Amino acid sequence: MEKSAHTSYASLEDFYREIAVKMGKDVTALIPKGLQKDIGHFNVFDIAQTIERLRTTCEMPYNRRKYYKISLIRGKNRAEYADKVISIQKNALLFATPKVPYHYVPEDDDQAGTFCVFTEDFFLKNLSHASLQELPIFQPGNIPVFEIDDILADEIQILFNKIKSEIESDYIFKYDLIRNYVVELIHYGQKLQPSSKLSTSNDSSMRVVSLFLELLERQFPIETSEQRLHLKSAKDFADRLAVHVNYLNKKLKESTGKTTTEIIAERVIQEAKILLKQTHWSISEIAYALGFEEIAHFSNFFKKKTSLAPLEFRM
Repeated sequence: MEKSAHTSYASLEDFYREIAVKMGKDVTALIPKGLQKDIGHFNVFDIAQTIERLRTTCEMPYNRRKYYKISLIRGKNRAEYADKVISIQKNALLFATPKVPYHYVPEDDDQAGTFCVFTEDFFLKNLSHASLQELPIFQPGNIPVFEIDDILADEIQILFNKIKSEIESDYIFKYDLIRNYVVELIHYGQKLQPSSKLSTSNDSSMRVVSLFLELLERQFPIETSEQRLHLKSAKDFADRLAVHVNYLNKKLKESTGKTTTEIIAERVIQEAKILLKQTHWSISEIAYALGFEEIAHFSNFFKKKTSLAPLEFRM
């Protein structure tokens, strides 16, 4: 699976460009009124207005976003997370984070509901949480999609309707109020039990391999000396994909002939060579960016893989 060396996170700008085309509107017409840059970003949409986008591209196709998303989805759908598939027959409340890639597939033409997008800066404004990852619903390893009945779906739709009404209002403190509504949505999710419709699909092996490679490649390229790898070990990736590390290693070995650790090491070495040849960063800066706590650990790792010390390779 070849990936571009410049693969990056999908940004809010990307999201708005896509959705503006599908809705036939100018991007500026979609930005909420009175939203100041220092309070982060928030917006809300009807799924019916963006249905063509859902049908043609699928929502959040195996990539991570720089924003969070909460969706009330009404219709028959399927959500795929690594080796798990969740079938939704009627209604679902779905939480998407920048950390966990998944694939959402509408399975009929009768799609409705509402979704909101927001940045962490928006949500944490004037709230006590240090990070959204502190909340159970957004912690890695969870499968944050819940099938719900019509009664609960109607309750949640009322809450989304309040958000839609408020975002169009001139109330000076409307975003403070909207934050409270978002907190309510999160609590709805946290009170729900995980969906019981987890299954292992026939193509789960391919999906696990693809998602692992996607997560690995999305950490590159290293473009500044302050940037740093966060997923460094087989366990890091397994935790992010919500699978056991032995399962991940087995599927990668079957598919590529290499272990998880070997694949990670090869990609780190590839990036190390680029940084050594194409930048003037110190060995210490390169080691830090690639996730090594000590220069000696990086030097030993590099020499073991290339038979050369980093400075020898740079010459």
